[in-house]
Amino acid sequence: METEVYGKPLVYFDNAATTQKPLSVINIVSDAYLHQNANVHRGVHFLSMKATEAHEAARRRVAEFLHAGSTDEIVFTRGTTESINLVAATFAKSCCQRGDEIVVTQMEHHANIVPWQIAAEQYGLVLRVVPIDADGVLQLDVLDELLSDRTRLVSLAHVSNVLGTVNPVKTVIDRCHARNIPVLVDGAQAVAHLKVDVQALDADFYVFSGHKIYAPTGIGVLYGKREWLDRLPPYQGGGEMIQNVSFEHTTFNQLPYKFEAGTPDYVGSVALATALDYVANLGIDNIDAYEQQLLQYATEKMMQLPGMHIFGTAPHKSAVISFKVGNIHHFDLGTIIDKTGVAIRTGHHCAQPLVESMGVSGMARASFAFYNTFEEIDYFIEQLKRCVMILS
Repeated sequence: METEVYGKPLVYFDNAATTQKPLSVINIVSDAYLHQNANVHRGVHFLSMKATEAHEAARRRVAEFLHAGSTDEIVFTRGTTESINLVAATFAKSCCQRGDEIVVTQMEHHANIVPWQIAAEQYGLVLRVVPIDADGVLQLDVLDELLSDRTRLVSLAHVSNVLGTVNPVKTVIDRCHARNIPVLVDGAQAVAHLKVDVQALDADFYVFSGHKIYAPTGIGVLYGKREWLDRLPPYQGGGEMIQNVSFEHTTFNQLPYKFEAGTPDYVGSVALATALDYVANLGIDNIDAYEQQLLQYATEKMMQLPGMHIFGTAPHKSAVISFKVGNIHHFDLGTIIDKTGVAIRTGHHCAQPLVESMGVSGMARASFAFYNTFEEIDYFIEQLKRCVMILS
């Protein structure tokens, strides 16, 4: 990157929060507004038809990326959070009764906790939590114990944004399906690092945000099996999701438009498709292999620092390192190292129950992407040592 921070070259290690955008994605946004800006699905004029085709081509590209069975199973949303809220609200309303249970895990992002809590309060449901062990690995034996005749859905992260743990989602899905329990997978931290095949996983729902995979903010995806999307009621009303409206009765549109009320982000969808092409050209396996090298290199270097403690040591994890050094407050560490040009995350990372269960109020986090380098890690370690000296 050419960006400087306080006169120092930027070292951007906050990729789990959001990724930087390639020029191809930035350029396609500009091009879409300059040359095909018109509302989609509603006009017979040239620009509207051109924008509509680009938007639907983007849907096809997302379906291909996830290996979905049909474009009807791809719903565009504003991101992971809205996707989970959509499922939580509609599933609880149509598929649950008072006393039914929803199962999540201890490592969930707030976006996969709070929507279920809201649904639980509204419909009288019970939230069950699968714990993790000291390494940050999901305790599958406890999952088996928690599943019951009242369990209506299990919702879990594919990859933890705090610990980096890659959960065995296929195993979880198979165990749940053996008991006819559907599963939602939060793929926000997975799609930029791992190959995702929703049919091979047999996921009932899979959600992610564009901005985690080099696309703009404000565009996201809900994949849902057709059988479930057909069964669930609309989430919001108006615009795109209607077929016919009278003051006496409204009929709803076919999938996936039933869940896309109002004007969709037809520029964001095209930019997302461009980002997926960018990742495909690099090769997701190549990205993962390189990031694993960065993870191993950084972990080994960091563990050489006195007082270093890394949270999350699962044998299979993504390129995320959450840590603390001695009794140094994470905010102080993040603030001072920022002055050296290094961007890391501090706080509870929108996973407060997980972080507090580890006996801390917050932690620092470095998260890597394919554009990071070993030289940046060396610089980070050097500056980290200096910060520790200042704060000790």
